[in-house]
Amino acid sequence: MNAVMYRLTRIHRKLDEEIRREMKRRFPDSIKLLRMKKLKLAIKDRLFRIQRRSIRI
Repeated sequence: MNAVMYRLTRIHRKLDEEIRREMKRRFPDSIKLLRMKKLKLAIKDRLFRIQRRSIRI
């Protein structure tokens, strides 16, 4: 695993924890949740592209 993939994986994991924490709140901020989920998905897509590219090489 290269440094970029490692960093993205850590960010993805941290976002997952933040999303869970926000959802446990009595009144979760739906806008904040939406932003975090979009960012998490973008990171997941980027990780997938990097992984796919490394397999082809």
